[in-house]
Amino acid sequence: MALSKQKKNEVLDQYKDWLKNSQAVILVEYTGANMKDMENIRAKIRESDGEFHVVKNTLVKLALEANGFAIPEGLLENSSAASFAFSDPAGTAKALSEATKGLEAIKVKGGYMGTELLSEAQVKALADLPPLPVVRAQLLGVLQAPASKLVRTVAEPARSLAAVLKAYSEKAQAAV
Repeated sequence: MALSKQKKNEVLDQYKDWLKNSQAVILVEYTGANMKDMENIRAKIRESDGEFHVVKNTLVKLALEANGFAIPEGLLENSSAASFAFSDPAGTAKALSEATKGLEAIKVKGGYMGTELLSEAQVKALADLPPLPVVRAQLLGVLQAPASKLVRTVAEPARSLAAVLKAYSEKAQAAV
């Protein structure tokens, strides 16, 4: 289906906006995928605050070039769909990976994190990262560990003295 010039400009503006607002973009080939699979992928990615859309290669190429992205040879060939991560790139990559698990028709082509090009292997590594809330919790634990150790170290002499006094008191009570 051919798009009118006006419609193409509207779609191009939408792609540019999505690229500008997303932290990561993952491109996949969907040759042979059915509509039900595509809807399942869309729903899963929306849960991670992302968007998944079938895109027109020529318009995506123009949008990428307009936003300063380097486009390697072969990235925008065959059928393409793009996943846009607006808040958590790792979460969106994980959602895409989970949604496409077992689907031979969906193949990751590559993507972008910021303006840096990601290979298929790097997208897989991104999907293997823990989601943002988990990373924040791990960081908080690392930051709190020294303070907790300091409190235990300072309290240990008093705890040891209390244990000695208690043992001495119990020994004195047993002797009575």
